[in-house]
Amino acid sequence: MSKDILERLKAGEPIRVNDPEYSKINEIVETTLKLSRKLNNSETTSEVRELLSKITDNAIDESTTVFPPFYTNFGKFISIGKNVFINHACSFLDMGGITIEDEVLIGPKVNLITENHPLDPEDRRALVTKPILIKKRAWIGAGATILPGVTVGENSVIAAGAVVSKDVPDHTVVGGIPAKIIKTIS
Repeated sequence: MSKDILERLKAGEPIRVNDPEYSKINEIVETTLKLSRKLNNSETTSEVRELLSKITDNAIDESTTVFPPFYTNFGKFISIGKNVFINHACSFLDMGGITIEDEVLIGPKVNLITENHPLDPEDRRALVTKPILIKKRAWIGAGATILPGVTVGENSVIAAGAVVSKDVPDHTVVGGIPAKIIKTIS
């Protein structure tokens, strides 16, 4: 028996718009768009947590704070730990899966992108995904972009504006485009 489209999506298999199960993705996206509009008009952090819990199908802990606006195209593959802070105007494209462990700080306008497309122009509309993992106590600076398949190590810092295309070791500061190791944290 073949895998469900959501299993194939999370496994990183190419998903094409003519896939017979593609409507399942569209249904989730439509629901997420509706809930996102409400979330981005919320007046309290508890209301944001409640709506983000609905978007992700996972309870967002009371110790976590997310400032709107917050953008996601899918939402179901986002997992957020305890004592996490996500600042204004972050964008999470999560069809490949985004895991944020406890005590992570995410600055404003950070982009976490798990989705990509093939280089072949004939197949460019296909969707190819890889997960992002942000480990405990990492700090992602303002305007940083983390690309598909990246793991950010425990206690690491991503400098503002960095574009991270490779894994970041634990206890490391990276910055630049593409991000490179600047120093280690002792």
